[in-house]
Amino acid sequence: MTHPGPQPVERQLPTEEARDLLALVRDLADREIRPQAAEEEDAGHFPREVFALLSTSGLLGLPYPEEYGGGSQPYEVYLQVLEELAAARLTVGLGVSVHTLACHALAEFGSKRQRTEHLPVMLGGGVLGAYCLSEPASGSDAASLVTRAARTGDDWTIDGTKAWITHGGVADFYSVLARTGDQGPRGITAFLIPGDTEGLSAAVPERKMGMKGSPTAQVHFDGVRVDDERRIGDEGQGFSIALAALDAGRLGIAACAIGVAQAALDEGLRYTAERQQFGRPIADFQGLRFMLADMATQIEAGRSLYLTAARLRDAGRPFSKQAAMAKLFCTDTAMRVTTDAVQLLGGYGYTLDFPVERYMRESKVLQIVEGTNQIQRMVIARQIAGRESR
Repeated sequence: MTHPGPQPVERQLPTEEARDLLALVRDLADREIRPQAAEEEDAGHFPREVFALLSTSGLLGLPYPEEYGGGSQPYEVYLQVLEELAAARLTVGLGVSVHTLACHALAEFGSKRQRTEHLPVMLGGGVLGAYCLSEPASGSDAASLVTRAARTGDDWTIDGTKAWITHGGVADFYSVLARTGDQGPRGITAFLIPGDTEGLSAAVPERKMGMKGSPTAQVHFDGVRVDDERRIGDEGQGFSIALAALDAGRLGIAACAIGVAQAALDEGLRYTAERQQFGRPIADFQGLRFMLADMATQIEAGRSLYLTAARLRDAGRPFSKQAAMAKLFCTDTAMRVTTDAVQLLGGYGYTLDFPVERYMRESKVLQIVEGTNQIQRMVIARQIAGRESR
């Protein structure tokens, strides 16, 4: 029996331009990202040069308007680009998702003048962004954040610490949520802060199970002064700005998760087609074939779920519930599929000689970032069953 191994993903894309874009991304990933991914992740190397290439290639601003330097691509196309990048290396795919998240507040809620002045550089100027919401004592309960911005005339002085910041210490700009009023969600305001602002610093990056090439660090604000021109939206509007960004960001995580899962399935297909036991490829054995079938089905279901949510967003319809469902299902799928891929490879799957152990370690964090999967279940339950009784 002949076993073909992994096949290209069959994608439903809205235009020929989108097909050309995905072909460009696949080629770039095969040439510039995938070959050195394992070595650089093992060494903890942050691929700044790759993000510079993505920027010059127009891939860091895909869902934003052309008039500001973006790609004017619908989310259903942008997310499939993310999936391809994450399949090559999660540090890159997730980094693009985080950068897009960091641009969201200004792109959606900034003034015309702010967008004209800042967005072209953010989207295509070779810079990289970070998103600062979580704090050491406020993760899932983001509305309880304590980083404070105090106003003095036309300036704001920001003091506090943000935690678990992707690109912390290497970002060129930070989208920051800080408290400007009373406790609770209505006392929070959004700011855009340059990475070289005096008083802004980053701690030593966290030592993580996976994604070692992507720096995650606390970011400290010690008397950081910014002009009121750097405030995004109205005072007190920050929490609603943050929630809108997170709905879109969760779709980015879902797409990245499916990318990692697809990479794991492809490795499983490749290995089982080549590995011989009892005189034939192990892909002949029903137990393993059923595992591969289940992996492929879960991936296809996850891809369909995140694309359904993306198409709702592109149509201007509510998509918060579907975004939470996609983030929940796709990241749980990535964890299951990558674990099964390790099992398919047996002892080899547990070694550094094959990438599936890295995929499994990386998948775990996707169940945590952009709101844990327990939080996603709360979001979904509130949408379908109403808020809890008090």
